[in-house]
Amino acid sequence: MEKRRCGWCKGDELYEAYHDLEWGVPVKDDETLFEFLILETFQAGLSWITVLKKRENFRKAFDRFDYTKIANYDQKKKDALLQDTGIIRNKLKVNATVTNAQAYIKVQEEFGSFSNYIWGFVNGKPIKNKLKNSKDAPANTALSDAISKDLKKRGFKFVGSNVVYAHMQATGMVNDHEVNCFRYDQV
Repeated sequence: MEKRRCGWCKGDELYEAYHDLEWGVPVKDDETLFEFLILETFQAGLSWITVLKKRENFRKAFDRFDYTKIANYDQKKKDALLQDTGIIRNKLKVNATVTNAQAYIKVQEEFGSFSNYIWGFVNGKPIKNKLKNSKDAPANTALSDAISKDLKKRGFKFVGSNVVYAHMQATGMVNDHEVNCFRYDQV
């Protein structure tokens, strides 16, 4: 018998693997949270599958998402990234990645970790929605609006409410698996 999955991932092996193993699983380590934040930044305006297909290239190009290295990227490194055909080459997003790495470190210094900061918005526990159809998932919420506003206040770029909500879904802050999906109760 075939596993019941959320409707958005059916028919593509990469999407299904991401859905089955990562999407919606609560993430509390700062390295993975940063990776997802940057990937969501690059996804803005594009489809998630585009980003997933380039994920390994992003990892290589951005020093495995080591924010301490990225925070110190100079113009030469940024120019090299803009020539890398393996990633999404967008000057504003590349620059935002460096800015976000710098802001990320400041948040860590203030809160002890980025995880403490971001998970504080949900009191450390995932919000469990009861979606019958993934098409009913919101693109943003009042909470993602508030997080977006706070991130921007802290100097982050490309962190609009939709990007923040996608980050919340990806990192398990919110469980938007369909109630009939085999992963719903697992995460």
